[in-house]
Amino acid sequence: MTDALELIDTHCHLDFPEFNTDRDAVVERAREAGLVNIINVGSSLLHSQYAIAMAERYEMVYATVGCHPHEADAVDGGTLAELEKLARHAKVAAIGETGLDYFKGYSSPGNQEKLFLAQVRLAKDAGLPLVIHCRQAQADVVKILRDNMPLKAVVHCFSGDENFLNDCLDLGFFISFTCNITYKKAEDLRALAAVVPLDRLMLETDAPYLSPEGCRGRRNEPMQVKHLAGEIAVLRKMSVEEIGRITTHNAKTFFGLDNKV
Repeated sequence: MTDALELIDTHCHLDFPEFNTDRDAVVERAREAGLVNIINVGSSLLHSQYAIAMAERYEMVYATVGCHPHEADAVDGGTLAELEKLARHAKVAAIGETGLDYFKGYSSPGNQEKLFLAQVRLAKDAGLPLVIHCRQAQADVVKILRDNMPLKAVVHCFSGDENFLNDCLDLGFFISFTCNITYKKAEDLRALAAVVPLDRLMLETDAPYLSPEGCRGRRNEPMQVKHLAGEIAVLRKMSVEEIGRITTHNAKTFFGLDNKV
């Protein structure tokens, strides 16, 4: 007899408009798929407020608050002051997503760095972990984080190379993979997912983005983390229940879920 499957989607955006027509059904499908918690991640001041609203509406959902690097050019001191207030909410489990994104270039690198540093300080002051976004900015992200240790962080939607992975692991960080490891051309990511220490591994969907192979072009949702767990179970030659048990334990510990309401 196998253990019951328990999973946590550690990064999604249920507050986004893609879920406006069927949000209750999405959460129920996640529950039926074995999810015990969902972390709804803030991406701006407004969406951090929405993330908290999702956490208040659904018992299994927790929130993070933060501003994505794309928002950096528009953020001011008032925004940061409001984030600091939101961070005190009982169901806020982390700060972020924050970091650097040199791929899209929606905000200047200088403003991205200022915003990143401000949220690093907020996380330290609030005693909360960080959810890190990094796209084509590996060296700068590592330098900023290394210069501000000690920090508790997860690198979400990991898409870096082996050197970046080793830098993150050396700093004690967690690594989170999304359903993009199921893509046919994702051999390099699958190779990294196969070797990350199990006690540093977490799972996410980044829904509504990055639907798994076979569902591409359609909206992703938290229940698909089960598909991701299955892919990693094959890579690690383990049962999906064991992957679920380990990654759920990691997520609960990282986000302090057992100590929250």
